[in-house]
Amino acid sequence: MPPSAVLGDRLASRDNNLNLIRAVAATAVLVSHAYPISLGEKAHEPLQSLTGYTLGTIAVFVFFAASGFLIASSFDRRRALSAFLRARFARLVPGLAVSVLLVALVLGPLVTSLAPLDYLTNRDTATFVLRNITIISPQYELPGVFATNPYPTVEGSIWTLVYEVACYLAVVAFGLAGLFAHRNTASVLLGLYLAATFAIVAAGLPLHVKVDNLFTLSQPFAVGMLMYLWRDRLPVSWLVLAGLVVLAAGLRPTPLFAPAFVAAVSYATIVFALRPGGAIRAYNRLGDYSYGIYIYAFPIQGLVVWLWGPLTPMQNMALAFPITLVLSVLSWHLVERPALRWGHTKSRAGQLANA
Repeated sequence: MPPSAVLGDRLASRDNNLNLIRAVAATAVLVSHAYPISLGEKAHEPLQSLTGYTLGTIAVFVFFAASGFLIASSFDRRRALSAFLRARFARLVPGLAVSVLLVALVLGPLVTSLAPLDYLTNRDTATFVLRNITIISPQYELPGVFATNPYPTVEGSIWTLVYEVACYLAVVAFGLAGLFAHRNTASVLLGLYLAATFAIVAAGLPLHVKVDNLFTLSQPFAVGMLMYLWRDRLPVSWLVLAGLVVLAAGLRPTPLFAPAFVAAVSYATIVFALRPGGAIRAYNRLGDYSYGIYIYAFPIQGLVVWLWGPLTPMQNMALAFPITLVLSVLSWHLVERPALRWGHTKSRAGQLANA
């Protein structure tokens, strides 16, 4: 790829490394969670002292940066609200629903300290299913499940999904306002939002945890949207990436580190999506296992602690990852991919009916 190549030259096709990057990011979340799951809530992850962020947070930034770019592209291409919403539903909900039902109705009765009938008739079991499938207000614990674990939480990753949905709705608002056709106006609005959120967080203003989470996770998403808007101008360059990394490192002791770090992670996500090429692209023939890894890892990591007792973080990773990978492969081939095909088929049928 020549140094002058821009994002739009390569991201017009699906020949990229995004599936692999997301799978690596989901695995990084598993690695990050192995510390509190094995050692307790106050366990300190090694990377956190270097960057101020856990490996899991950095991985989530990767997810949101990629989503910002791809979801903006998705809405801009479709220009049909129903098709966009159907595709987003198909991507998030079916796989999550099956995972939540398996955790609540299969894993839960097997490991709970309650009698099976008491567990199944417990109100918290029902609310776990309903709240987690609907995403809006997740519930992270089940009655009597993993109660003796160092970190007695059953679900610990799905909390980000409600913020993902919030970002999707922001893309819808942009699209319905016609802002994808007015790049300069859209860029100014996104830039003002980023400046405001970074300033508010840096000022240490008291924020509700959900507002703080929204600001934090929407920042790489907004940067991803900006990269999509300027895809015909933004170069894909290792040199630019190196410059952003050096800039972020130099700003580490200052309030400007956060925006510089988010920019570097977001840009790195896209650069690694396009480079390297060649044999590494063969991964795309396997499938997109990232979502399955993300939603199954945490309960499986808790399960291995329940089964084998005290574990080091490395032991937790080694035991939980193979089981999680098998479940993610099954989730992709049996649930997620058929749901996505349904979403795309229904979208095409709707377009034909309205032609």
